[in-house]
Amino acid sequence: MDAPILLATDLDRTLLPNGAQPESPLARQRFRRLAARPEVRLVYVTGRHRELVEAAIAEYELPRPDFVIADVGTSLYQLDAGDWRQVRDWEQTIALDWGGRSHAELAAMMGEIPGLRLQERAKQGACKLSYYAAPLADPSELLRRVRQRLEAGGARINLVWSVDETTDTGLLDVLPASASKHHALEFLRARLDIPLDRTVFAGDSGNDMEVLVSDIPSVLVANAQQSVKAEAAAQADAARLYLARGGLFGMNGNYSGGILEGVVHFIPASRDWLRLAHETADAAPPDLPDQN
Repeated sequence: MDAPILLATDLDRTLLPNGAQPESPLARQRFRRLAARPEVRLVYVTGRHRELVEAAIAEYELPRPDFVIADVGTSLYQLDAGDWRQVRDWEQTIALDWGGRSHAELAAMMGEIPGLRLQERAKQGACKLSYYAAPLADPSELLRRVRQRLEAGGARINLVWSVDETTDTGLLDVLPASASKHHALEFLRARLDIPLDRTVFAGDSGNDMEVLVSDIPSVLVANAQQSVKAEAAAQADAARLYLARGGLFGMNGNYSGGILEGVVHFIPASRDWLRLAHETADAAPPDLPDQN
């Protein structure tokens, strides 16, 4: 067996085809076959909580992952034969940043900041305080006010802003300073002792940005918003970021097709694995020339 590969992907509008753009036929089937290979350690990295991750796996017939980084990086689970086991040392590590304050105490410190509305209880977490907001093109002033208020109370925080394009809603997550998709993924990568050149992350939105512009080899699926593509391209090392554009085995680069395109770009040997899956898939389109 080849050396392990850490394949990490966001869910909504990255692996899940729940955006406005079309999904290529058989793309998820090919993704499932790649994920089933013994070399691959599959990680879902998402803002969803555990129950919504389980719902997505069932609804979209996704492969069961080895790990789930949920709640925007504030919880980490290892899955073993369908059993979810929370990695408690990750939560204990990041909780220190809130200075011993609870979720309720931080919410009280926030008070009534105009433009923010607390999300439902199911979308909150022990280390995640989440709000709805208007879909601001420039949320800098809002984020400044939140940071000023909480840091004045001694909390060290990380603010994650994104916009849900399907509902045109702004989303703000207040997390411990060391909690993020990036930090959680690096924690897991170190725990598994998998090098960067055997790691690939896939995302589509602003809450993936910290990973997309990091040292972790990353792919932006083709259905990502142009503003996200522009911001990531401006900040990232070009050698570490791949913008999916379609063409691999006739796929359009959206969703799982884009993820597979990025895996082939960073780990060329995976093309042979996918070609085998392509050749055995029913009614698969013809292979197209390499783009890399």
